[in-house]
Amino acid sequence: MRKCTFCGATIEPGTGKMYVKKDGSVYFFDTNKCYKNMVELKRVPRTTAWTEKAHTEKAARLKVAEKKE
Repeated sequence: MRKCTFCGATIEPGTGKMYVKKDGSVYFFDTNKCYKNMVELKRVPRTTAWTEKAHTEKAARLKVAEKKE
């Protein structure tokens, strides 16, 4: 199973969208929402609150903040 390049969700076989850039890099998307956010709106997954990458980064920041206290 593949993972969505933007949100990190698993993609069932036969579903989703594959986007190939001119340089040969391949992006896989599970929904049109993810495709639009990354390709058309040029948003970064780290700064988009509902993505898996944003959740892991926030957890890491909170862990560091706890250590400082």
